[in-house]
Amino acid sequence: MSLFRVATLLIVCGMALSVVGKSGTPQNSATKEAAQPDDIPKSIAESVSGTLQFAEGNFIGLAEAMPEDKYSYIPAVGKFDGVRSFGEQVKHVACAQFAFFNEFEGKKPPEDCEKGGHDPAKTKAELIKYLKDSFDYSNRVLATLTANNALDRVEGRYAGPNTKLGISVVAVWHITDHYGQLVEYLRLNGIVPPFTQKYGVKVR
Repeated sequence: MSLFRVATLLIVCGMALSVVGKSGTPQNSATKEAAQPDDIPKSIAESVSGTLQFAEGNFIGLAEAMPEDKYSYIPAVGKFDGVRSFGEQVKHVACAQFAFFNEFEGKKPPEDCEKGGHDPAKTKAELIKYLKDSFDYSNRVLATLTANNALDRVEGRYAGPNTKLGISVVAVWHITDHYGQLVEYLRLNGIVPPFTQKYGVKVR
Protein backbone atom coordinates (compact mmCIF):
# COMPACT_ATOMS: atom_id res chain seq x y z
CA MET A 1 0.00 0.00 0.00
CA SER A 2 1.42 3.39 -1.00
CA LEU A 3 2.14 6.09 1.55
CA PHE A 4 -0.58 8.19 -0.07
CA ARG A 5 -3.19 5.48 0.54
CA VAL A 6 -2.02 4.98 4.15
CA ALA A 7 -2.25 8.71 4.78
CA THR A 8 -5.71 8.89 3.20
CA LEU A 9 -6.90 5.96 5.32
CA LEU A 10 -5.63 7.59 8.53
CA ILE A 11 -7.35 10.88 7.66
CA VAL A 12 -10.67 9.10 6.96
CA CYS A 13 -10.43 7.15 10.22
CA GLY A 14 -9.65 10.35 12.12
CA MET A 15 -12.65 12.11 10.61
CA ALA A 16 -14.89 9.18 11.49
CA LEU A 17 -13.73 9.19 15.10
CA SER A 18 -14.21 12.94 15.24
CA VAL A 19 -17.82 12.62 14.05
CA VAL A 20 -18.54 9.90 16.59
CA GLY A 21 -17.03 12.03 19.37
CA LYS A 22 -19.02 15.10 18.37
CA SER A 23 -22.25 13.17 18.03
CA GLY A 24 -21.80 11.85 21.59
CA THR A 25 -21.06 15.24 23.15
CA PRO A 26 -24.46 16.92 22.53
CA GLN A 27 -26.19 13.82 23.81
CA ASN A 28 -24.22 13.91 27.07
CA SER A 29 -24.80 17.64 27.41
CA ALA A 30 -28.51 17.20 26.78
CA THR A 31 -28.62 14.53 29.46
CA LYS A 32 -26.85 16.79 31.94
CA GLU A 33 -29.07 19.75 31.07
CA ALA A 34 -32.15 17.59 31.47
CA ALA A 35 -30.96 16.51 34.93
CA GLN A 36 -30.14 20.00 36.19
CA PRO A 37 -33.70 21.31 36.74
CA ASP A 38 -34.32 18.55 39.31
CA ASP A 39 -31.13 19.40 41.18
CA ILE A 40 -31.90 23.06 41.90
CA PRO A 41 -34.78 24.96 43.53
CA LYS A 42 -37.65 25.80 41.21
CA SER A 43 -38.73 29.02 42.92
CA ILE A 44 -37.52 31.83 45.17
CA ALA A 45 -39.31 30.20 48.10
CA GLU A 46 -37.55 26.88 47.53
CA SER A 47 -34.21 28.66 47.18
CA VAL A 48 -34.52 29.89 50.76
CA SER A 49 -36.53 27.06 52.30
CA GLY A 50 -33.94 24.42 51.46
CA THR A 51 -31.39 26.21 53.62
CA LEU A 52 -33.99 26.99 56.29
CA GLN A 53 -34.92 23.32 56.59
CA PHE A 54 -31.26 22.31 56.72
CA ALA A 55 -30.60 24.77 59.56
CA GLU A 56 -33.84 23.69 61.25
CA GLY A 57 -32.84 20.03 61.24
CA ASN A 58 -29.42 20.76 62.70
CA PHE A 59 -30.81 23.03 65.41
CA ILE A 60 -33.51 20.58 66.47
CA GLY A 61 -30.82 17.91 66.59
CA LEU A 62 -28.87 20.03 69.09
CA ALA A 63 -31.96 20.67 71.20
CA GLU A 64 -32.79 16.98 71.34
CA ALA A 65 -29.20 15.93 72.08
CA MET A 66 -28.84 18.02 75.25
CA PRO A 67 -30.10 16.21 78.38
CA GLU A 68 -32.99 17.94 80.12
CA ASP A 69 -30.96 18.52 83.29
CA LYS A 70 -28.51 20.57 81.19
CA TYR A 71 -31.12 22.94 79.76
CA SER A 72 -30.21 25.41 82.52
CA TYR A 73 -26.51 25.11 81.64
CA ILE A 74 -24.43 28.25 81.10
CA PRO A 75 -20.72 27.86 80.32
CA ALA A 76 -18.50 28.73 83.29
CA VAL A 77 -15.13 28.63 81.52
CA GLY A 78 -14.34 31.77 79.53
CA LYS A 79 -16.28 35.02 79.29
CA PHE A 80 -19.95 34.03 79.49
CA ASP A 81 -21.34 36.62 81.91
CA GLY A 82 -24.98 37.44 81.20
CA VAL A 83 -25.49 34.90 78.41
CA ARG A 84 -28.59 32.78 77.97
CA SER A 85 -28.81 29.24 79.28
CA PHE A 86 -29.15 26.44 76.76
CA GLY A 87 -32.93 26.34 77.22
CA GLU A 88 -33.22 30.11 76.97
CA GLN A 89 -31.35 30.02 73.66
CA VAL A 90 -33.74 27.40 72.30
CA LYS A 91 -36.73 29.46 73.41
CA HIS A 92 -35.26 32.64 71.92
CA VAL A 93 -34.79 31.01 68.52
CA ALA A 94 -38.36 29.69 68.54
CA CYS A 95 -39.77 33.10 69.44
CA ALA A 96 -37.64 34.81 66.81
CA GLN A 97 -38.92 32.50 64.08
CA PHE A 98 -42.47 33.51 64.92
CA ALA A 99 -41.40 37.17 65.06
CA PHE A 100 -39.63 37.25 61.68
CA PHE A 101 -42.48 35.58 59.86
CA ASN A 102 -45.14 37.56 61.71
CA GLU A 103 -43.47 40.60 60.19
CA PHE A 104 -43.38 38.86 56.82
CA GLU A 105 -47.18 38.52 57.06
CA GLY A 106 -47.68 42.08 58.28
CA LYS A 107 -48.65 40.94 61.77
CA LYS A 108 -47.45 42.33 65.09
CA PRO A 109 -44.57 40.17 66.37
CA PRO A 110 -43.95 39.20 70.01
CA GLU A 111 -42.36 42.03 71.96
CA ASP A 112 -40.14 39.98 74.24
CA CYS A 113 -38.16 37.53 72.09
CA GLU A 114 -34.90 38.72 73.66
CA LYS A 115 -36.17 36.95 76.80
CA GLY A 116 -37.72 34.04 74.96
CA GLY A 117 -41.19 35.40 74.37
CA HIS A 118 -44.40 34.97 76.28
CA ASP A 119 -44.90 31.27 75.49
CA PRO A 120 -45.04 29.31 78.78
CA ALA A 121 -42.76 26.48 77.56
CA LYS A 122 -40.18 25.53 80.22
CA THR A 123 -39.35 21.82 80.11
CA LYS A 124 -37.24 20.24 77.40
CA ALA A 125 -40.29 18.62 75.78
CA GLU A 126 -42.25 21.88 75.87
CA LEU A 127 -39.37 23.90 74.43
CA ILE A 128 -38.76 21.43 71.60
CA LYS A 129 -42.46 21.50 70.74
CA TYR A 130 -42.37 25.32 70.75
CA LEU A 131 -39.30 25.18 68.50
CA LYS A 132 -40.87 22.72 66.05
CA ASP A 133 -44.09 24.75 65.95
CA SER A 134 -42.07 27.86 65.10
CA PHE A 135 -40.34 26.07 62.22
CA ASP A 136 -43.63 24.67 60.92
CA TYR A 137 -45.02 28.20 60.90
CA SER A 138 -41.90 29.59 59.23
CA ASN A 139 -42.06 27.05 56.43
CA ARG A 140 -45.77 27.67 55.80
CA VAL A 141 -45.25 31.42 55.48
CA LEU A 142 -42.03 31.11 53.48
CA ALA A 143 -43.87 28.99 50.92
CA THR A 144 -45.81 32.14 49.95
CA LEU A 145 -42.64 33.98 48.88
CA THR A 146 -42.71 34.68 45.13
CA ALA A 147 -40.91 36.72 42.51
CA ASN A 148 -43.81 39.18 42.66
CA ASN A 149 -43.73 39.81 46.42
CA ALA A 150 -40.05 39.17 47.27
CA LEU A 151 -39.26 42.89 47.46
CA ASP A 152 -42.44 43.90 49.29
CA ARG A 153 -41.61 46.10 52.29
CA VAL A 154 -41.64 44.52 55.74
CA GLU A 155 -41.90 46.58 58.94
CA GLY A 156 -41.06 45.56 62.48
CA ARG A 157 -38.50 45.76 65.26
CA TYR A 158 -36.88 42.45 64.33
CA ALA A 159 -34.56 43.15 61.36
CA GLY A 160 -36.98 45.69 59.91
CA PRO A 161 -37.55 47.60 57.83
CA ASN A 162 -36.74 44.96 55.27
CA THR A 163 -38.22 43.01 52.37
CA LYS A 164 -39.98 39.65 52.48
CA LEU A 165 -36.95 38.04 50.89
CA GLY A 166 -34.61 39.90 53.24
CA ILE A 167 -36.45 38.93 56.42
CA SER A 168 -36.51 35.30 55.27
CA VAL A 169 -32.74 35.30 54.84
CA VAL A 170 -32.27 36.94 58.25
CA ALA A 171 -34.41 34.19 59.80
CA VAL A 172 -32.09 31.51 58.38
CA TRP A 173 -28.97 33.39 59.49
CA HIS A 174 -30.35 33.82 63.01
CA ILE A 175 -30.79 30.06 63.45
CA THR A 176 -27.22 29.38 62.33
CA ASP A 177 -25.89 32.10 64.64
CA HIS A 178 -27.38 30.39 67.68
CA TYR A 179 -26.52 26.95 66.37
CA GLY A 180 -22.86 27.96 66.46
CA GLN A 181 -23.21 29.11 70.05
CA LEU A 182 -24.98 25.97 71.24
CA VAL A 183 -22.38 23.71 69.63
CA GLU A 184 -20.05 25.02 72.35
CA TYR A 185 -22.62 24.31 75.06
CA LEU A 186 -22.89 20.69 73.90
CA ARG A 187 -19.17 20.11 73.53
CA LEU A 188 -18.47 21.57 76.97
CA ASN A 189 -20.78 18.84 78.27
CA GLY A 190 -18.98 16.10 76.36
CA ILE A 191 -21.59 15.85 73.57
CA VAL A 192 -20.66 15.91 69.90
CA PRO A 193 -23.38 17.67 67.84
CA PRO A 194 -25.48 15.13 65.89
CA PHE A 195 -24.65 16.66 62.51
CA THR A 196 -20.93 16.40 63.26
CA GLN A 197 -21.35 12.83 64.46
CA LYS A 198 -22.98 11.96 61.15
CA TYR A 199 -20.60 13.70 58.78
CA GLY A 200 -17.43 14.52 60.71
CA VAL A 201 -14.79 16.35 58.68
CA LYS A 202 -16.18 15.14 55.37
CA VAL A 203 -18.26 18.29 55.01
CA ARG A 204 -15.23 20.60 55.18
